[in-house]
Amino acid sequence: MKLGWAAGRVLAKKGNGPVLIGKDTRISGYMFESALEAGLSAAGVDIRLLGPMPTPGIAYLTKNTRAQAGIVISASHNPYYDNGVKFFSSSGTKLPDEVEMEIESELNLPLQSVQSSHLGKARRITDAPRRYIEFCKSKLQNNVDFNGLRIVVDCANGATYHIAPKVFEELGAEVISHAANPDGININDKCGATSPAGLQTLVKEARADLGIALDGDGDRLIMVDQQGNIIDGDDILYVISQLETHKLNGAVVGTVMSNLGLEHAINKLQLKFLRAAVGDRYVMELLLQENLVLGGETSGHIINLDRTTTGDGIIAALQVLETMAVTGKKLSELTSGITKYPQIMRNIRLKEKMDITKIDSISNAIQDAENELGDTGRVVLRTSGTEPLVRVMVEGESQKQVQALVDQLSDKVIEVVNSLA
Repeated sequence: MKLGWAAGRVLAKKGNGPVLIGKDTRISGYMFESALEAGLSAAGVDIRLLGPMPTPGIAYLTKNTRAQAGIVISASHNPYYDNGVKFFSSSGTKLPDEVEMEIESELNLPLQSVQSSHLGKARRITDAPRRYIEFCKSKLQNNVDFNGLRIVVDCANGATYHIAPKVFEELGAEVISHAANPDGININDKCGATSPAGLQTLVKEARADLGIALDGDGDRLIMVDQQGNIIDGDDILYVISQLETHKLNGAVVGTVMSNLGLEHAINKLQLKFLRAAVGDRYVMELLLQENLVLGGETSGHIINLDRTTTGDGIIAALQVLETMAVTGKKLSELTSGITKYPQIMRNIRLKEKMDITKIDSISNAIQDAENELGDTGRVVLRTSGTEPLVRVMVEGESQKQVQALVDQLSDKVIEVVNSLA
């Protein structure tokens, strides 16, 4: 409630438009929605309630309805007992840093309501899902349909449950829905983009052409080809790049965790491959900095600024299906041009968050591993942004060599961490 009030206070100084509130399907969304609504109203700001909506759908509607801001109540791919709050600006992108800082400063003040006559009013936008369905369908840029395709769509019991199946059905596909019955606590539970094993089985059993797995808030996509193979964010970026090559301004953005095989495959398309730090916000920053349009993460966050303002699982899936329709190729054929390098990552827990990458003995160990790999592999050692963890990743042509180097680096990190304890 205090956050809603603080945001409302800041936004009220900048204009008089409403603020949209949408949520995913976790049970705590009702509580947070009511609290945010009360806080915004107390600050004198009008509210528009969207109900369960994918995060990218809320971004779209914030821009489309000329709202002052959009609020997403979601913990994305996390379990039901987590929840969080994300803000979008009036343009459907993240709030500027200076606005976030203003809101933070307001949080330190005592909450005081405006006079009753100035309280914000709330009403529900009942056609929000239909508006977003039509928006997604409009993003196809070639005159194609999906007649004859059989697709399994895994909605993660999340915010796309009443939207994603309709998008693909209305474009002609035969859709088999999976995990589209949310009950407040089954979001992301053994389903969706973070747990695609069930989808792999369903695709093979149904003899489907492919499977689509979204996460709880619909901004992440993992796919399954007709043979039951996982198609991750690296593969999806490569597939989309094949159709969009001439529109990509010469480069595609991945992260430091993107597979080296993706970089080589993108280079064969006569495109550069740039790496951002891990996190879709850093992918977005690099896209904007370099005037590029397509980027993403291995985990399935795909951003195409030619189509929308943020990562969107449904629209990324549509682009893959569009590539299949235009080329006449199966998904397994479209991904055959990328050869993944063996990649092993190990997490080492710390007693407290610290950056050990600047310690000389660690730097020397990384340098030794990189020298051994030469041009045929990579080493990434980074601290987690959210947990007291160090992530050690090694990638190379030889599984045996990669395993040995991960073991060596992990042992060195553990030795250093213990010496600092």
